[in-house]
Amino acid sequence: MSVIGNTALRFDDEQAMLLDYARSFCADKGLAEARLHLESEQAHDVSLWQEIVAMGWTGIGLPESAGGAGLGIGAAVPVLESMGRVLMGTPLMSSLLAVQLLVRADATAAAAILQSIAAGEVATVAQLEASGWASSEVTAQLDENGRVQGHKRMVMDAAQARWLVVTLDHEQAALAVIDTQSLAADAIRPRQLIDLTHRAADVLLEDVEPALVITGDGVPGALRDYTLLGALLVAAESTGAAAAALDTIIDYLKTRKQFDKLIGSYQALKHPAVDILNNVDSSRSFIYHAATLVGDGVLGRDQEIACRMAKAQATETLKFAGDRAVQFHGGMGFSWECDAQLFIRRAQWAQQQFGDAQHHRKYLADLLLNS
Repeated sequence: MSVIGNTALRFDDEQAMLLDYARSFCADKGLAEARLHLESEQAHDVSLWQEIVAMGWTGIGLPESAGGAGLGIGAAVPVLESMGRVLMGTPLMSSLLAVQLLVRADATAAAAILQSIAAGEVATVAQLEASGWASSEVTAQLDENGRVQGHKRMVMDAAQARWLVVTLDHEQAALAVIDTQSLAADAIRPRQLIDLTHRAADVLLEDVEPALVITGDGVPGALRDYTLLGALLVAAESTGAAAAALDTIIDYLKTRKQFDKLIGSYQALKHPAVDILNNVDSSRSFIYHAATLVGDGVLGRDQEIACRMAKAQATETLKFAGDRAVQFHGGMGFSWECDAQLFIRRAQWAQQQFGDAQHHRKYLADLLLNS
């Protein structure tokens, strides 16, 4: 079998319009919007979230019958790419992924909850339980009374969420949807991330009655698809952030002088900038290739390859771009006031979400060479 495999890439008029509108909307907010909430208790601007809801972005990936836009999850890629350019920290990604997990596990059972998410109620997935990625510790379970007991770590946007989709160890894979309004006052315990534009919290689950429990053969496949789509959306956001980091670099290279010469005239700085540009273009090709392939059905081999390649390429590109942005700014690049600092922090966060590049290349080697 060819290592190249499926190379389909489609960028239709609908995607182009969505990308143009999303870029315009996010550009009007700028990095100033992200900086407003870096050190505040409020994770995101409520009025900004209402604008996002009004544009229908929370319904991307849902059919119109469920209150969605009926565009498919691939349509989220241009939106997340645009938001990544300004490091916009909102619970949109968490909500979109929670929707995908519920739809793929049992859309009929979760219909009412899906409609509330499309209408603007924030949702997120609570999956990680142990402090180490390799740990087999499982704590969240249903007790004999049908109540959830356990804890979850580093749940994205948990403090803002109305719905928690909790993975359970219940004979076979299962999901419990929890209304956070039913949790104890101290159940959600915020954790500080290196990227302060994103928020996470640990969640203590003690004798919690779930609003919905989903079991069955569809859950394991839904969880697998959720992790692949999560990798894709992080890749889309990272691609936008890398492009913005490059803009920050170029602006500085064109204005900063040393020895009466613009530093952008030195090859030692020009060559890495070109490398970043090439890598950003490659990342964009990968994310839109994946967006072309993913659909409402179960993700197959081609879709898995596309999502993993996008994640590996995009987050490595952002890591390199963020590192160069800091280094090229010299001592100022290490300061809190310099935007380069925001990009390298986003890169560190994005690397670890849904697996780093090494993790995905390990799976890609088997998929591409042994299939």
